[in-house]
Amino acid sequence: GDASEAGVVIAVPSLERTRRLFPLGRRSRLLPVCHHCRIPKPLRMKIWSSEHVFGHPWDTVIKAAMRKYPNPMNPSVVGVDVLDRSLDSQGRLHSHRLLSTEWGLPSIVKAILGTSRTVTYIKEHSVVDPMEKKMVLCSTNITLTNLVSVDERLVYTPHPENPEKTVLTQEAIITVKGVSLSSYLESLMASSISSNARKGREALEWVIGKLNTEFEELTSSTRGSVKAAMAAASMEN
Repeated sequence: GDASEAGVVIAVPSLERTRRLFPLGRRSRLLPVCHHCRIPKPLRMKIWSSEHVFGHPWDTVIKAAMRKYPNPMNPSVVGVDVLDRSLDSQGRLHSHRLLSTEWGLPSIVKAILGTSRTVTYIKEHSVVDPMEKKMVLCSTNITLTNLVSVDERLVYTPHPENPEKTVLTQEAIITVKGVSLSSYLESLMASSISSNARKGREALEWVIGKLNTEFEELTSSTRGSVKAAMAAASMEN
């Protein structure tokens, strides 16, 4: 009718009309395009965050964080490669690592994403500041980035009221790009991140326990060696 002739859209436009409204040359680069109907779909984003207090000093937790993998709590991490490690002029330790992980996505999610890939790669950059007593770790996936991005940030600092404890704040931004059931995928991945974060904290406790055991064994071995040396010396005299 008159409204249609005046260019007022009052119903779902047809495919041909959509192409006229959103010609290829005029589509915003910020809007991923659905490959089936060619209708631009905006990015979807979900933010997840948590805070946890470890009952250990900052130095102990950071040592464990640097030796976190491999561990039995995170079997999905199948490889860790240190790409670069250096000190800056302020004495901060910078580390760049590449993690190979099995995301373990359900088959229905793989079907939605249109991929059968199981191994994904994550780049990780951490900065340890021993003077300020702060460690910041940022990571992001470098595979499947055309479908989904997961950007994580972890910060380790001493507890403001108890130096014998450490506070870990963790946040993740999940961005699903132009696929069906985006809300479902975001919620599923947020749930997965929450589960992995819990396993990661358990892994740090496991590593700390392992380090303590190694220290006790080394101390015991050293004491035994000193006692044996003293006994041998006394016999010679």
